[in-house]
Amino acid sequence: MIAYLSRRYRFSASHRLHSDAMSLEENVATYGKCNNPHGHGHNYTLEVTVSGQVDQATGMVCNLVDLDQFVHREVLSRYHLENLNTMKEFTVTVPTTENLCIQIFEIMQRGFSHAHLERVRLEETMMNSFEYTGGRADGMRR
Repeated sequence: MIAYLSRRYRFSASHRLHSDAMSLEENVATYGKCNNPHGHGHNYTLEVTVSGQVDQATGMVCNLVDLDQFVHREVLSRYHLENLNTMKEFTVTVPTTENLCIQIFEIMQRGFSHAHLERVRLEETMMNSFEYTGGRADGMRR
């Protein structure tokens, strides 16, 4: 029996949406107010969904302590209260929430082995959320 577990976390980070490959005018036209030279911040809500067999002994897909410790150590401690533009993973890539979502998925995919990673969903605002499910054709949903 396969079951799914989703867990939510919160963190805050800032960014400026700007591409060095575009002119100032193109950046403003593409990113609007999010191209503010001083940046802006978000209070993100991260949702991680994993799946697996329900362990007969524990009745769980995975131990929440393992998931929480991994997310706190590898994701939240990395991004909380950071300016995403200063991070090495965003030196070439624009730190959009879509790209942040992909980065978090890849961190989880590489390191969390207690259950199968299904998706990462990142809520940027009450109106915007993004989810990524890996390299599958349906990998990015808005």
